Amino acid sequence: YQRGLHGVKVSHTIESMVKILLDPDYGFVVAVATASVFEYMWMGMRVGRARKQYGVKLPKLYADNSDCGGSVKDITTFNCIQRSHQASLEIYPQFLALTLVGGLLHPRIAAASGLIVLVGRALFVIGYSTGDPNNRHWGVVDHVGLLGLLGANLHLAYSLIAARR
Repeated sequence: YQRGLHGVKVSHTIESMVKILLDPDYGFVVAVATASVFEYMWMGMRVGRARKQYGVKLPKLYADNSDCGGSVKDITTFNCIQRSHQASLEIYPQFLALTLVGGLLHPRIAAASGLIVLVGRALFVIGYSTGDPNNRHWGVVDHVGLLGLLGANLHLAYSLIAARR
């Protein structure tokens, strides 16, 4: 037996294992990615509270005229809260991939850009949850963060391709 990661005994080692040396600043990237989990849990809890408040039972995704006592205002508000969460979930895989991969070469840019996306998403959710769909634009700043993440990834791709020569 040999001692492996954290002193755990392992019966064999893998000779062909690839080592990736990470910049210590990559810790900021990991922190932002981890913070995103808490933000998305917060979004989900908002939907859970709205389900109780407006009486929209699972598995129904959105409210209709049979919910919320037929109140158009309450139906719209619930649907806006639900939609803010759903719209955020739709971009979450891309956010994580761009943050974690772009951070390999540009950890500070990826972490800062990721944080901007998270702030923008929070503003998006808060604005959308007012019941006025136009207020979702409060979170438009998340696009600035997304551009930073795309830039970090494009530069990483270019650097890797250029290194082939």
